[in-house]
Amino acid sequence: MRSPGRTAALLGILFGLAATGTSAATVTLPQLAGELGISASTAAWTISAYAVVLAVATPLHGRLADAYGLRAPLVSGVLAMVVGAIASALAPTFALLIVARVLQGFGGASIPVLATALVSAMWEGPQRGAALGRLAGVSATFSALGPLMGGALEDLGGWRLALALPALGLLIVPYLVRVAPSGGSRQHIDRTGAVLVAVAASGLVLLLQSPSSGPVTAIVGAVLLAAGAPAVVAWVRRRPTGFLPRTVVTNPVVLRSSFATAAIPASWFALLVGVPIVAAGWGWTPLATGLLMLPAAAVGLVTPLFSRRALARLGAQRAMAVACPIAVLALLVAAAGDLADAPALLALGVALVTVAFGFGQPAMMSAVDEAVAAADRGVAIGVATLVFLVGASVGAALVGGLAEVAGLFTVFFVLMALPVAGLAVLLLAGRRQPAAA
Repeated sequence: MRSPGRTAALLGILFGLAATGTSAATVTLPQLAGELGISASTAAWTISAYAVVLAVATPLHGRLADAYGLRAPLVSGVLAMVVGAIASALAPTFALLIVARVLQGFGGASIPVLATALVSAMWEGPQRGAALGRLAGVSATFSALGPLMGGALEDLGGWRLALALPALGLLIVPYLVRVAPSGGSRQHIDRTGAVLVAVAASGLVLLLQSPSSGPVTAIVGAVLLAAGAPAVVAWVRRRPTGFLPRTVVTNPVVLRSSFATAAIPASWFALLVGVPIVAAGWGWTPLATGLLMLPAAAVGLVTPLFSRRALARLGAQRAMAVACPIAVLALLVAAAGDLADAPALLALGVALVTVAFGFGQPAMMSAVDEAVAAADRGVAIGVATLVFLVGASVGAALVGGLAEVAGLFTVFFVLMALPVAGLAVLLLAGRRQPAAA
């Protein structure tokens, strides 16, 4: 029997390496723009292209796992991320860099959904909760270390070395080949449904990215969403067992859990993007900004010890309800740090949101896993992860689009409405359940 701790830690490192595709790359954008001769806004597409594909491809990877087992989609996804990271580091032009980042994002999208599905397939009960908590904690730690690692690598070898960081995932591939199960239902993949979901999801994410990416992105996103969303609804009605099974997309637990906890990555990414902006305004170097995030990395390592117990004692829904007010507190503390020019408060805000992530993400995945049939586990986790990552796009987009106009203090306060709404959804659902029983 494989050790839940070891496996979850390695999967958490993979999850974290996928996240460093954003967090470590962000601090390199000024140098990247200067070397390639592009504007800062154009350079930001290095992050946006990766984030869009990372979110959009998650349901596809989940459905591939249902059909063909976890081993092939997960291993090939990690290899695609590695190749994309290396190609990004070697790209001679910005156009080729974007192509490489799209490949990297497509491969990286396999990790959040399939790593969680692998834990769910290998263990049950308290062991599953412990493994999910370890996975979330290690991944949060790596994400918090992303700016530090990116800044250090930029100092050593420039932006290219920082973009190559996710290629370290290659070292974990042999272990995945040994532990990930093959098999699957061998059912035919609904390609039409997959394309329609990709169109609608791309439109939504691009629309969310448009405050920081410009009006063209907003127009493209709006068109894709307007065309894709009704088509997805019609296709699900026509093919209720297709790419998006009706039993999954109408499951109240899947919908409630994913939408309520999407507020947590929104808060998390807002701070991961916003805190470096504040520090840069103080004249801090990327390396110094990374050091500011070190307390959050330490917190990410110890959070699983508490989240595992919380998940076992409280259950998934109550554990998610605990995570939402922690996210509110994190944003409140960070807003105070921005207002008072207090680095310690900013560091505390990032640490608190890391705790919220460590509680909320494994609780959401546990709730979704228990709410669907085993044959639909991959696609259900994929849908939940898509919503989760859309939440991250909301946080990053609000910081990128509103910070220059209203200030980060205001953005952090606006974002507090999301975890408050998530908590309200969970509490209202909790009140209805006893009555139904």
